[in-house]
Amino acid sequence: MNVIGYVDNKEAILKRLKRAEGQVRGIQRMVGEDTYCIDILTQVSAATKALETVALALLDDHLTHCVAEASAQGGAVAEEKIREASAAIARLVRS
Repeated sequence: MNVIGYVDNKEAILKRLKRAEGQVRGIQRMVGEDTYCIDILTQVSAATKALETVALALLDDHLTHCVAEASAQGGAVAEEKIREASAAIARLVRS
């Protein structure tokens, strides 16, 4: 069984995700209440930042756990984990 890299930070990540979920629900409520556009955009920015924080924490855990472990093994396993991490970073940068 593979141990997930974020196992030590799982509770913190779940807490951040719940906070982001609350922010998104707040944005939905604001739209339903015809709130001023700029105020909604401010909240969208805050929710986006919250999700980016989760993504960076997961990426850090992946690099320090999964990629580091694979690098110690070397060979094809290490190359695959590095490619996987690079692709994840590219997706984050493009989003």
